[in-house]
Amino acid sequence: MKNSRCVTETKVALQMPLRRGARRLRIALVGLPGAGKTTLFDAVSSTAPQTGQLTHSQKMYRACTVQVGLDEASVVDLPSLSSVHHVQHEELGALKYLLWGNERPPVTAHESDAPPAPFEPPDLIVQVVDASNLQSHLELTLELSQLGRPVVLALNQMDRVHDKGQHINLKTLSEQLGMPVVSTVAIMGQGIAELFSTAMATARQWICPLPQAPSAHIATALAPLSQALQRPEIEAAFRVPHQLLLTLFACGHPYFESELGAHFAPLLSSLRALRQAADQRLPRPLAEEIHADSHHRVATIFEAALRPGPLQTRRGWRYWLDEFLLHPQWGLLGSLAVFAGVLFVVFEVSGWIDAQTTQRLIEAASAWQPQSTTGVVARAVLDGFIGLIGIVVPYMLPLLLMLIALEEMGLMQRIAFVVDRGFHKIGLHGGVAVPFLLGLGCNVPAISAVARTSAGRERVIASVLITFVPCSARSAIILAVAGKYLGVSGVIGIYALTLVLIAVMGRLLSRQQREVGPGQVQEIPAYRLPDWRAMLSETWVRSSDVLTIVTPLLVGGSVVLALLGHWGADSAINTALTPLTVWWLGLPLVLGLPLLFGVLRKELSLLMIFQALGTQAIDSVLGSIQIVTLLVFLTFYVPCVSTFAVMHKTLGRKEAWVSVALSVAVAMLLSAAVRLALTLGQALLR
Repeated sequence: MKNSRCVTETKVALQMPLRRGARRLRIALVGLPGAGKTTLFDAVSSTAPQTGQLTHSQKMYRACTVQVGLDEASVVDLPSLSSVHHVQHEELGALKYLLWGNERPPVTAHESDAPPAPFEPPDLIVQVVDASNLQSHLELTLELSQLGRPVVLALNQMDRVHDKGQHINLKTLSEQLGMPVVSTVAIMGQGIAELFSTAMATARQWICPLPQAPSAHIATALAPLSQALQRPEIEAAFRVPHQLLLTLFACGHPYFESELGAHFAPLLSSLRALRQAADQRLPRPLAEEIHADSHHRVATIFEAALRPGPLQTRRGWRYWLDEFLLHPQWGLLGSLAVFAGVLFVVFEVSGWIDAQTTQRLIEAASAWQPQSTTGVVARAVLDGFIGLIGIVVPYMLPLLLMLIALEEMGLMQRIAFVVDRGFHKIGLHGGVAVPFLLGLGCNVPAISAVARTSAGRERVIASVLITFVPCSARSAIILAVAGKYLGVSGVIGIYALTLVLIAVMGRLLSRQQREVGPGQVQEIPAYRLPDWRAMLSETWVRSSDVLTIVTPLLVGGSVVLALLGHWGADSAINTALTPLTVWWLGLPLVLGLPLLFGVLRKELSLLMIFQALGTQAIDSVLGSIQIVTLLVFLTFYVPCVSTFAVMHKTLGRKEAWVSVALSVAVAMLLSAAVRLALTLGQALLR
């Protein structure tokens, strides 16, 4: 009987039409001061959002495109808006944008200034509210419901509500308002993915809020004024919902009243008379009565939705772990703890595996020193495969398994969210934190991971920067040379120089790469135990490039360089590299070939340096300045042929060669600068 294997397929419902390109969803973030609107925007924004001032406002807006699954959204972070009915002068630009965007209605044709914003009006409004102070925010919610656009309410800072011993019934609140309500804690990334997916679904269905008509006695008093304003020419001139225009004029909104006077002067006196008549029919002035009615409805809705006592009486370990890992400051300590774990795996676990595998293979093969051309080629092929094993078995696989396990558990997504803002400064998103950590083991799978998780500008910048991350081979040289001859300060100095270089290069590359990629909605998944089958499958997917791309080049490069040595090209190569080794770096001539062999694997360079100098005590041949210069150059120039091969596949030939040229140039400039600085410092101390 044949064994059958069950294959599980996961189907994802594709929502059509896709909102991308010119059809992307336009979202306006609106809220009172302190609601967390800007924090929410920061959590999803691109690395370089567009900024500007709205017309009639000195306050800044920010805008960017955000990737939401397969869809896209143009998100605008507007200046704070306290009210629609009683808008202040500084807030008029925000209200105009919500009503018209850059589509100026006839009533504004006489205005000489520019449209409120250089983009189209929003398709949907996301109002961000402070859930712990919900009642004071709901009046704006009722006013926004009159704009005739879909509204999604983001109940932000829900953790504060729980801290007060309360909870808000989201279903009741949604039913009362007639709009979707989503719970969020923007500063910790919680609920943001659900918020944007809800916004997409709401826009597709065009779910507008329930009409919030005034109480019967106010509606009766305003009926004559409502009928007078319900003229086709007025509606065409203002292009705002009738109920909103009625309320604005009834409340005496100065802008809309002045525009009515400017365009419909014969009607203004009669409209004012009708407003005065409505005012006299009510127990309080009309504007006060409308406000009191709105305040009463808000209180009713608030009381219906608020419940004493939290939903969960106990806060488990998941809550407290999130409080630590997703905290803006404490979360950085969690990220550092993971970084320390990665370093432990690279230097301790992987080092032990390397000693038990690769080093033993090298020792076993060391006795075979063939002299014939065929034997040299065979030995080179063996060296290539040993080098491949040395990359994959001790360093790549353990680190991959560790990072994939952390992803399966939901930890890496939290780290990515916390470090996202820091990565923005070098033109990247926090999602590349995993590839950067992977690069500490080997740059090859790190660049492959970037290719799978990013595109365009971000892929190029991240891939180039990863080539400067000190992989296990580079770290071996740093520890072996700097640790022995320069001490702890030398090791720290090299790694510090690496961090500074990556930060500076990131800023420079982000300026050169002007095309800004979209922001990302980072989902914070629930904690779970890793699935070992899924881990092994994902490990194969992420490491397969090494076998399919790197192996031929690693073996082929080993053969080429071995044949050059076999045919006596050593002296010719050393002579050809004299301008670099002797003139530029101030190193002995014999180090040219070892530096060239570093494109196969950096440890090979170190072994050949010992052989070329005839001793492992290199301080007896090289001075301290020469050792530092050599170490800086080895650390930063072309990582290896394997890295080049993967970049060639993921970025293309041009970008791969540009990266090689950049790494060589950086290595030459840094090593020369360090050499010059140390020489001058030494001269001054004499």
